[in-house]
Amino acid sequence: MEPVREVTGRAIPFGRKNIDTDIIIPAHWLKTISREGLGKGAFEALREDPANIFDQDEFKGAPILIAGDNFGCGSSREHAAWALLDMGVKAVIAPSFSDIFSGNAFKNGILTVALPQEQVDRLLEVARTDPLTIDLETQTVTTPFQDRFTFEIDPFRKHCLIEGLDEVGLTLARDTAIAAYETHQAADMPWFAKGTGLAA
Repeated sequence: MEPVREVTGRAIPFGRKNIDTDIIIPAHWLKTISREGLGKGAFEALREDPANIFDQDEFKGAPILIAGDNFGCGSSREHAAWALLDMGVKAVIAPSFSDIFSGNAFKNGILTVALPQEQVDRLLEVARTDPLTIDLETQTVTTPFQDRFTFEIDPFRKHCLIEGLDEVGLTLARDTAIAAYETHQAADMPWFAKGTGLAA
């Protein structure tokens, strides 16, 4: 997982409320187990409109998405986070998120930033013409016009995102302790270690 310390660039001023995971990535895209290529199916129904905001030149590949309240509600499909990543989205700003989507986003290295509606409205306005900056270390969202909004984030999630640690990375970071435990266990319980290849 790539570290997330700062996300700067254009933001897609989407703003719609109650966007569920079926809108983010329709069910017929769920046949794949690959994370690649799902960006083509992201917001597929909305992108049927030639004037949709996702395919406007100034927002293609934008690293930030600004959404409305209750973003990511509906099913628990992790493909929704994969689709956003494949679109180039590294952070989503909204007044609130579905807990399951927020968890999936975090596990895939997407920063979710919850801000009050009035601040989201201001960012939607700015995003139509100018870039935004999200600084995870200072937990702020800023604009070129001196707007500065602070957000809360769980300290553990913040640490993992800044260090680029997913569940595998967290486990590998403890490899010395794990190896020491296995060695100790093999010495204390040789009958248990016999079938694991750890026995002497």
